Amino acid sequence: MEIDPMETIENLEEERAEDKKSMKLNMMVAVTVAILATFMGICKVKDDNIVQAMQAAQANKIDHWNFYQARNLREEVAKSTVVQLKLAALGRTGGDKEAYLAAIADYEKLAKEQARKKEELKTQAEQDQLDYDASNYKDDQFDLSDALLAVAISLLAVTALTKQKWLYFAALIPTAFGLYMGMAGLLGWQVHPETLIKLLS
Repeated sequence: MEIDPMETIENLEEERAEDKKSMKLNMMVAVTVAILATFMGICKVKDDNIVQAMQAAQANKIDHWNFYQARNLREEVAKSTVVQLKLAALGRTGGDKEAYLAAIADYEKLAKEQARKKEELKTQAEQDQLDYDASNYKDDQFDLSDALLAVAISLLAVTALTKQKWLYFAALIPTAFGLYMGMAGLLGWQVHPETLIKLLS
């Protein structure tokens, strides 16, 4: 069997062209994965800080509601003491009555002070919940970004193995949405796909 040198050269050139296409695709995949990994790392740092803020807000809310309950108990004890002192003061005269009236005034003052402090704690606890919700909103954005970029990286890995260029372009769909959600979290954009987040929650 004779070997045609021209055919061999054509085959080699075709193989080289295929190798160049494959190398170009692999290079595109590698650069895209590197960019996504870097972006995910930046988002992870921000997301970790948000999770810490959420934990702090939750702890503060629990503390403030506990203090609220303590202030509420003190207020109720002071009010019941006022009632008891008023009943005990009935029928008293002179110095005894004056002592009861002074004690009543002190406990009424204490009850008012506890009521005021209780309302302050309620306001703080409600603000803690608002802070938690705001942080959770951003945390959802980063979680969604992380999930979408993980899907994109998986598709890019399959692209590198199969050498299918269409898969690369398919991977760009979750890439674009993942980058968008990550930027929304980083820049404070009001983007929150409720249905998708509820589905993943």
